[in-house]
Amino acid sequence: MAEQVLTDISTLRRSPLSHLGEALVRGSVQGARGVQLREIAFTTQVGLRAEPGSAAHSALAKATGVGLPESVGKVAGDAAGTAVLWQGPDEFLVVSPEAGNLAAELVEALGNEAGQVVDLSANRTILELSGPSARAVLEKGCPADLHPRSFAAGTAISAALGLVPVLLWKTDESTYRLLPRASFADYTARWLLDAMTEFASPQID
Repeated sequence: MAEQVLTDISTLRRSPLSHLGEALVRGSVQGARGVQLREIAFTTQVGLRAEPGSAAHSALAKATGVGLPESVGKVAGDAAGTAVLWQGPDEFLVVSPEAGNLAAELVEALGNEAGQVVDLSANRTILELSGPSARAVLEKGCPADLHPRSFAAGTAISAALGLVPVLLWKTDESTYRLLPRASFADYTARWLLDAMTEFASPQID
């Protein structure tokens, strides 16, 4: 009976952008100037704090399975599995598509060492922007230098898009993941959809 109740409750879960699902599909553009937008919902996200060189840092680096990034903008791991984004000298965000007990496992790995593990899975959602025109869309409202020589694949930074702070993660040459806080997800998605409309029109030489 208890298992049935849990299953029923899980069906009530709604992502921050579930109400825009059809709009994301309609707003995506195919072709040589294409750009696509989708939500990657319900990922596991865990915030870590640990001083580099400490026992806590070593324990958490081992427990993530991919280590912890060592400098600004670096990402340990990749988007296909567990990734750890650098947010500060002693602050990191673990992102994983896997459900399960990742936060509990990291808490156990930390033990009594001086550090912090916080489950932030409900704090942010992920928007994935991809396609040949993805960078051009972002450059309409992101002041960061997104040229590949400055922002390479496998890099993540804190940035602004329009009026909203986001984590911006370039997962490959034409794919970006944006992590806004859940309360800003609607604004971020609508901003991107508006910026994408240009690329649905034929290019005029």
